Amino acid sequence: MDTVTPLNVIVDNLNEMNRLFSDVAMGEGAAPLLVLMGTLLIVFSLGVFGVLTLGAIGSLFTTN
Repeated sequence: MDTVTPLNVIVDNLNEMNRLFSDVAMGEGAAPLLVLMGTLLIVFSLGVFGVLTLGAIGSLFTTN
């Protein structure tokens, strides 16, 4: 099973990344605020582009 080893490495890397990210996010100073603002920016931009994409798909199936 050659695919098990790379999957284990990927899962281990994801677990370590989450641990390191949470250490940084819960750090001192402005780190939690910066993580929160980054999250809000990403969620807002995904929402805007998601609505625009849905509108574009909807306009494909409607006629004027």
